[in-house]
Amino acid sequence: MPQPTPDTRIHFALHPDQPPAVTATVTGPRSTEAQVALAAHGFRHTGAGFMVLARIDHEEPYYAQQAAQDLQHDYDVDIEPALQEEIDTEWTWGNHPMTHLTREEIRQVSATAQQIHDDIAAGRLKIHLHAHDGWTTVAVGTYTDGHSVHLHGEDHLRQFALVYDDEAEAVAEFHRLHSVAVCPGPAPATDTERAAAAAHTPPAPHRAPVDHDSRA
Repeated sequence: MPQPTPDTRIHFALHPDQPPAVTATVTGPRSTEAQVALAAHGFRHTGAGFMVLARIDHEEPYYAQQAAQDLQHDYDVDIEPALQEEIDTEWTWGNHPMTHLTREEIRQVSATAQQIHDDIAAGRLKIHLHAHDGWTTVAVGTYTDGHSVHLHGEDHLRQFALVYDDEAEAVAEFHRLHSVAVCPGPAPATDTERAAAAAHTPPAPHRAPVDHDSRA
């Protein structure tokens, strides 16, 4: 028995201002349903007429492809040629410090870093203190479920270093390890984090230039 033709379309494309972030434009009677499905794949509403997938590991084309494959059975999915080229081009981190890892293992490390980033952004993980250990940024924070963690690294390399059941113990140990380098709150956003945030921000409305020489 032939399958019904999907009545709702999802168009995936590279973000016009912040590639490799990816946009998803949804049209059709089941747009709300499709947007919920896209949100489950990490896309977020921007108020600019499309949803955006912006990550700190630059893996947006890979995850956009995963979303397209999962949704193509229920929706009319279309991928712009420029994004398809990015999907088809398998690349590697030229200066990735974990040289012993395979490409898929590197992607798993990045996925953990992305989850930490998302947990902080969503308020699920509160960062109490941060420091620089001479090589990279370290931090201590507590999840809303009560367990605390020490974090090591930045952006796509940030990982869990230690896990604690007690927040006071985690904070005290962080002070002991990093001493005078300890600073309150989270570390300043990195360039990569700022770029991801910018991709999720709706573009400013266009305003015509003011002609100061005009006469009434």
